[in-house]
Amino acid sequence: MINFQSVSKIYPGNITALKEATFNIASGEFVSIVGQSGSGKTTVIRLLIAEESPSFGKIVIGDWDITKIHHSEIPMLRRQIGVIFQDFKLLVKKTAYENVAFALEVSGVPSGRIKTIVPQVFKIVGLEKKMDRFPKQMSGGEQQRVAIARALIHRPKILLADEPTGNLDSINAHEIIDLLLKINEFGTTVILVTHNREIVNMIKKRVITLDHGHLVSDQATGKYIL
Repeated sequence: MINFQSVSKIYPGNITALKEATFNIASGEFVSIVGQSGSGKTTVIRLLIAEESPSFGKIVIGDWDITKIHHSEIPMLRRQIGVIFQDFKLLVKKTAYENVAFALEVSGVPSGRIKTIVPQVFKIVGLEKKMDRFPKQMSGGEQQRVAIARALIHRPKILLADEPTGNLDSINAHEIIDLLLKINEFGTTVILVTHNREIVNMIKKRVITLDHGHLVSDQATGKYIL
């Protein structure tokens, strides 16, 4: 599904964010990418969604070499990769339903199809009775569930969760992780980027550890080792 081949990312000023990283992620895997701030975690996310291009090396997703992806192809790539952020990134003047529907509207999906699909994803995240609420009327955990629903709306093959529990208390954080595990059971490849030691150790799935841009550990059933 995902193949990094000796991938490096060097920013101006000779700042190396990622150094010759090589790893494969199979279809349907749940993988945690961990490391301290500045370890290269965010760079991996940016490379996967083609927000950045690698300085050296090769990145393949499926049969698609995205190393030198054309700008016009990026929207197609991002419809196959759902992304969840720490700060939710919801539109405050739109209801939960409208936030999720908007992701389909901008892709030109017919309104009839939107009315069918949106309630389905809200049912997956357990918010089918709260679709008419605005973000400010929802808890942090509920807002993150809306963000997950939005990330799932195109039925992506890959779900990237970038510090999804960073703004949540322990109870809500565990509920979000349980939801990600449930989504993974449906067959979606899930990549969790986090520095939350407790969460990573609880999941007991594969763990890739980065340290100052270097891949220092890749455990099939891992723990947070830094």
